[in-house]
Amino acid sequence: MPTVDRVLPDETEAVINIPDLPDIADAVDNGDSEPEPRISIIVPALNEAQNLPHVFARLPQVDEIVLVDGGSTDDTVAVARRLRPDIRVVRQNRKGKGNALACGFAEATGDIIVMIDADGSTDPMEIPRFVEALRAGADFAKGSRFRPSGGSADITRLRRAGNKCLSVLVNVMFGTRYSDLCYGYNAFWSHCLDVFDLDHTSPAPNNTDGRLWGDGFEIETLLNLRAARAELKITEVASFEHNRIHGVSNLNALTDGMRVLRTIAREWRPRRARTAARVAERAAR
Repeated sequence: MPTVDRVLPDETEAVINIPDLPDIADAVDNGDSEPEPRISIIVPALNEAQNLPHVFARLPQVDEIVLVDGGSTDDTVAVARRLRPDIRVVRQNRKGKGNALACGFAEATGDIIVMIDADGSTDPMEIPRFVEALRAGADFAKGSRFRPSGGSADITRLRRAGNKCLSVLVNVMFGTRYSDLCYGYNAFWSHCLDVFDLDHTSPAPNNTDGRLWGDGFEIETLLNLRAARAELKITEVASFEHNRIHGVSNLNALTDGMRVLRTIAREWRPRRARTAARVAERAAR
């Protein structure tokens, strides 16, 4: 069973020795004729000061790291800047992981965008697998805990069962073959950003939670569905999900599961509308 390395308290003061980290170019052999794509890593974070040393220590060489802070009350931003003086820090304008990712995507300058978690649950050492899948022809490289060599030390039986049911539902409705709908370790070419149509500029609405639709954990499902609707070439990449190192997850299996279900329903309606428009167009010819 894969294990998670623990970080000693004094490591929060260290600066990562970047040249000693593995180079993605060494893991991806795509010939000498193509230029190396620039890689941006998006890290949404809320009070993750204790976890960032572990996460950053395992990052391969990349071109850009964008930390999106959700209003942390600990030393998340200060620790990130100590560890990586070259980091770009962005403040999200609303609440939730989805909004954080949207804000990070908008700031990224790389050719490839990779989204990872700041709590240590997604292993940065797997990034070369995602890059390799994209350079092999995929538009969207989707992490899956249920592919061979994948797995999870964190998922509960309830979440596993719910994920399975939702994955089957989406596969039937959208004609996909997803094995893991609700997993947030993904990478894609930056030219695909328009497909996702994420709002990163609107202010927080005057509602109970200050979030627009897509601002929460449903973002993972939203990206998967819009990638499928746009007929992007999608490749699943085996990934192992580790336990969070420090702190408590904000994920709620029931409420977030309901948001995922509502996301599926919302994304299905535009699909039906486009199908009806195509039928009407053919009938008018």
